[in-house]
Amino acid sequence: MSKTGKEATIGILNEGDFFGEGCLAGQTLRLFSANAMTDCSVMQIDKSYMMEVLHREHAFSDMFVGYLLTRNIRHEEDLVDQLFNSGEKRLARILLLLAQFGKDGKPETVIPKMSQETLAEMIGTTRSRVSLFMNRFRKLEFIDYHAGDELQVHLSLLNVVLHD
Repeated sequence: MSKTGKEATIGILNEGDFFGEGCLAGQTLRLFSANAMTDCSVMQIDKSYMMEVLHREHAFSDMFVGYLLTRNIRHEEDLVDQLFNSGEKRLARILLLLAQFGKDGKPETVIPKMSQETLAEMIGTTRSRVSLFMNRFRKLEFIDYHAGDELQVHLSLLNVVLHD
């Protein structure tokens, strides 16, 4: 949230993800915060211990650097998406990413309950526009709502992202 009250959701973290690692590079001001959307466990790692492990455990260092590079690429893709794609395409892309389409293994086609306001913050539009797009996606059978407000994302939603 900015000083003027503008709020944005930068990303959704999954099991095994890191956050707050900017301190490892000397970042003194925390730029982001994390809020849990589901039950989860968080582990805090002391900076000095993390630095020691990064120097001593090469396999862990390789994994951590790979994670950081992958996340950096994702942020670049998000920026390009924001600059060049419509709100509808940005929403389709976010839903596919949340459902983990394109990841190794079987995608999680059902994503956790998430408000349209949060989705709007993620793609840089209004909640009413997200509602309009979600209704369109549902009518076109790209998504389905299930009991408990779970959202099922179908691979056919990829057509929205790929369509010019």
